[in-house]
Amino acid sequence: MKASPLFFLSFLIIISSNEASADSLFNNKLETQLRFDDRSNRDHRFQYRVRAYSAFSIPDTSWTINAFAVTGDEFSSSHNTIDSDVSNYFYLRRIYFRHTGSLGSKTEIGVIPTYKGRVSSSGLAKDGWIKGARHVYAYDSATKFEVVVGELEDDDASTALDSLRKLNYVELEISSQINDYSSYEVSLERMTDANFARAEYRYFTPDSPTYSIEMISRLSTSKTKFVLGLEDEITLFDRPFEYYAYYSYVSRRFGARAELTEDFITTGSGLSVEIETNILQSDSWEAFARLDVFDQNTRFILGVGYAL
Repeated sequence: MKASPLFFLSFLIIISSNEASADSLFNNKLETQLRFDDRSNRDHRFQYRVRAYSAFSIPDTSWTINAFAVTGDEFSSSHNTIDSDVSNYFYLRRIYFRHTGSLGSKTEIGVIPTYKGRVSSSGLAKDGWIKGARHVYAYDSATKFEVVVGELEDDDASTALDSLRKLNYVELEISSQINDYSSYEVSLERMTDANFARAEYRYFTPDSPTYSIEMISRLSTSKTKFVLGLEDEITLFDRPFEYYAYYSYVSRRFGARAELTEDFITTGSGLSVEIETNILQSDSWEAFARLDVFDQNTRFILGVGYAL
């Protein structure tokens, strides 16, 4: 197994949390997944993923020490292929201090997550990392301002915990709940040696799907990424299923920013539908499926997951 030396710090936190009582200072979460991946333009494969989240609360403070380790070897890749001698990876990708304030305000310092909360289709991949700092200021319960400064350079997971060499990542964002049915995010970004503007609008009601529109524009060119999303819950065979469908368009030669996003399919047009449900009468077990259609090719994924 290929692992960063600091992975063992995460391992110790995980072991400690498993041995601790419910009111312990340690908190741990483990997610596993097994899937079948069939691509029309490549051989099919069986893959697995293991995610480990750990946190230690510093006594008598609002600070925690957080660690995250996952399989996969790249920024937006978190699966290993079974029976492959070159994909047995497991790296500690993030370790950072977090201070939590009122109304959702927080500060993070170290090798931090790529997100402050929910991950959007146009946001950076949730298993990625940024070396630097984030501050989220909650103006009130509805509106938040975020600033992130740091480094996003190499997408090789084995270098995630290398020392910060240069500041080349900046993000300024405002997000707000407009009313009971809609919200928006607007941000300016500097990464991958280019400047970007990103906007997102979401509309939701208790009795209808959630609709989303997202767009990223590369400011020095006319290149864009555009995403239309739809998510909801339906009942099939007396069982609830959550689904998410989205259409995306990414301009050719948009740059690495497109490939680092959470739901990247391809440049050009792509359509994806995902569905999942709990199984075995347990909230810990789930089954899921996904179908991607792009460039006259298809990709079908079917799998199960377990979380504790």
